[in-house]
Amino acid sequence: MFQKQPYTRLANGVNMPLIGMGAWDMYGRQAEKAVMEAIEIGYRLFDTASMYGNETDIGRAIRRSKVPREELFITTKVNNVDQGFDNTLMGFDKSVKKLGLEFVDLYLVHWPLKATRRTTWLALEKLYLDKKIRAIGVANYTQPFLDELSGYASIIPMVDQIEFTPWLFQKSLLEYSREMHIQIQAYSPLARGRKLDDPRLLTLAKKLGRTPVQVVLAWHLAHGVSAIPKSSSRERLMENFESTTIELSPKDVEVIDGFNQDFRVCDDPQVML
Repeated sequence: MFQKQPYTRLANGVNMPLIGMGAWDMYGRQAEKAVMEAIEIGYRLFDTASMYGNETDIGRAIRRSKVPREELFITTKVNNVDQGFDNTLMGFDKSVKKLGLEFVDLYLVHWPLKATRRTTWLALEKLYLDKKIRAIGVANYTQPFLDELSGYASIIPMVDQIEFTPWLFQKSLLEYSREMHIQIQAYSPLARGRKLDDPRLLTLAKKLGRTPVQVVLAWHLAHGVSAIPKSSSRERLMENFESTTIELSPKDVEVIDGFNQDFRVCDDPQVML
């Protein structure tokens, strides 16, 4: 059942799959089974976080997989309560232990907490330079945060994981990130299903003979944005993954770009300025 998928090359030369499986709010056997089925379908990117409380479950599934570890791309993130230089180093060690893996592919600052984001980033740089992580990045960083970070960072983030959907089309941030060679990755790329009944989307999906979910994910890929939709359903996992087979026309992409309503389903990181 394995299907190939597109990859992107990060600024440091590491290849990262463009489509992955998010693991927020899934635990135990459900999480483990979802990862195993996703691997069978063809997924190679799995996103978790210390804050999610399921690193042990995700790691168990990865270790049970018959796919070589080097073919998988595993992301986890610094918990807010673990931010700060020394705490981040200890938090990373805890995450690695829970995952039960020899290395992590991508480690992210989960949220840009004002008091600790500088020292947290410097800890990530140390972990990267010590070759404990293949790539480092941030999450929920808008342009002001990236501008601030550039003032003290010796390494530019390779990835910025943000809320990014057709209804929250952060075009200026996407363009800025391209200039900075930062890969944008979208969490909650389907707006948690709250906009999938948009008549404009339904019309386009019908024209293309695809599901609304697949059209939305194909739109992300058309913009070169990595997407990590969450699902524990095998049927939905397959539906999501098959978005990689869709090639939208420039006109279709332009139409979907016009869906923007600045609509969020998650917290606005700007409040942390």
